Amino acid sequence: MKHRLAAILPVYFAVMAVCYAGAFQLRFDFDVPQSFRLVFWSSLPFVLILKAAGCVLTGEWRRTYRYASISDIAALGIMTFGTTIAFLFFNLIPFGDKPVPRSIIITDAILSLLVLGFVRVAARTHSEVLRPKLNGEKLESTLIYGVGKDSIGILRMLNARASSGVHDYRVVGFVDSDSHTQKTLIAGLQVHAEQQGWEELVRRTGAKTLLIPADIPGQEARALLRDCAHADVKVHVIPAVDEIVDGRFKLGIRDLTVSDLLRREPNNLDMRAIRGYVTGRRVLVTGGAGSIGSELCRQIRALKPTSLVIVDQSEIGVFTIEQEFRKEMPEDVDIHFVMADILDEATMSRVMEQHRPEIIFHAAAYKHVPLMEDNPQAAVLNNVMGTKAVVDLADRFDVERFVMISTDKAVRPTSVMGATKLVAEKYLQSVASESLTKFVAVRFGNVLNSVGSVVPTFRQQIEEGGPVTVTHPDMTRFFMTIPEAVQLVLQAGAIGHSGDVLILDMGQPVKIVDLARDLILLSGLRYPDDIDITFTGMRPGEKLYEELFYASESGAKKVHEKIYTGSADNVPPLTAMIADIRRLEQAAYGERDHMLETLQAVVATYSDSKWVPSRLKAAA
Repeated sequence: MKHRLAAILPVYFAVMAVCYAGAFQLRFDFDVPQSFRLVFWSSLPFVLILKAAGCVLTGEWRRTYRYASISDIAALGIMTFGTTIAFLFFNLIPFGDKPVPRSIIITDAILSLLVLGFVRVAARTHSEVLRPKLNGEKLESTLIYGVGKDSIGILRMLNARASSGVHDYRVVGFVDSDSHTQKTLIAGLQVHAEQQGWEELVRRTGAKTLLIPADIPGQEARALLRDCAHADVKVHVIPAVDEIVDGRFKLGIRDLTVSDLLRREPNNLDMRAIRGYVTGRRVLVTGGAGSIGSELCRQIRALKPTSLVIVDQSEIGVFTIEQEFRKEMPEDVDIHFVMADILDEATMSRVMEQHRPEIIFHAAAYKHVPLMEDNPQAAVLNNVMGTKAVVDLADRFDVERFVMISTDKAVRPTSVMGATKLVAEKYLQSVASESLTKFVAVRFGNVLNSVGSVVPTFRQQIEEGGPVTVTHPDMTRFFMTIPEAVQLVLQAGAIGHSGDVLILDMGQPVKIVDLARDLILLSGLRYPDDIDITFTGMRPGEKLYEELFYASESGAKKVHEKIYTGSADNVPPLTAMIADIRRLEQAAYGERDHMLETLQAVVATYSDSKWVPSRLKAAA
């Protein structure tokens, strides 16, 4: 407000004068003697100047009224208390022929605090409640889930939006799963028990939406989504502070996402250990333009390495991440974007010679299971020979630490992709036994929204009107969000010993058919009325259930809250691994069936159970 002080000062001085006069009237039962009338008029200028000075010192006139809070009332109390003490001190000097009675000074302080506090509360009430009603705005009735600090924060955020002129929701109550909190009041709003059922809650409150905190556990979010869908209640999320800071969401209200449905408790990371091996170091990331690789680069950049080299063979991928990073290139991090194939030994050697990385994160790999079943030669060349090339370079250039991204599909593999990643794991372990470089592999399951994964596929099918295709009604998968997976990869790099295969705790597996139903609900549609689900049968190389451990790793040691270390037993000698990889390399340039037979023979040596490629199963 341009002329804010011009409006505030007359109000404040009028209130101060009226409160001071009211104190005299109360002291003398509304019949002030003539002698004390002289005291009032002679002391009034001093009182107004004293209180004005108190307002200036405490910043009273700089505080907004639309966002009046407890801290503002507290500051008002401090100002009133301070000016009262000063008045009592200066009152030793009589005004006129006698001093102001102490009871008047105390009464004036109480009246001033009450009236000025009321002015602040009235201004906020007008902004948040009365103005939208007077303007005839129709607000959507909403409930808030939970009674914790995050839920109370949602109410405060909505009030703040209303104060700034954004009126979209009218909160009609809270809903909590704890029956002990029902019928209590929070900010004058009743807390309802979720056990009543959402249809009953809607009937009682008229709510059309439910607002939930962003950090609600995924299992709870999934249940809310389904229950609210039956009651025709929309579910929205208030972003968490870290989502706003990271730029993934703006302050406000957003739709529920699939990441919310699979959210778990936040990781307790040892940031000191992570910074200790990344900050100020030279880092190289292969596959740095992919889903996992690009997020690795984002989080590594935030840790402020000396330099970050991003290597990928995808032109569009490198261009995309370069454009993203150019918008906010930190001055103290030297970032390089390199177009290179990890199989191109000459180019990769030049990159290593030029940048001399101290840490390598190896995320480059072919990961699409059915596609690799049809292209086993490409899978072997990229996942096995590519990994061997980068591992050998790391050993030759004395890289301090090497972290490879592996997969749960390397456990008792039934697919070409899983088999090639198992061979890569074993080669890394073999080299680790004879190298000064610390080599670590990190094994985890599916990540949400990665390119080619199930979630983007389901979304596209829903946009096209369905049906959503699921291979088997009982198929389950482990899921993890990309940022969470990368956080744990960085943590694993800090705590892993050379030769370790570290396994991330993926939580509980999720049925793919349940995930499909949830995505249909998130799209504002219903199953099976709007979008149907059809079962197409398992594809080549797929498992019904994924595994994270071998039998030999069943007693895996927990080295972090969400990280296990697999057994380092059964590590093949390096000479044997090199011989097997040479066989694979020769087969990769030949016929497909010969490639599959060779891969089967090699992998059966390292796996707890004999792997038979699906193509050969069909032939048998």
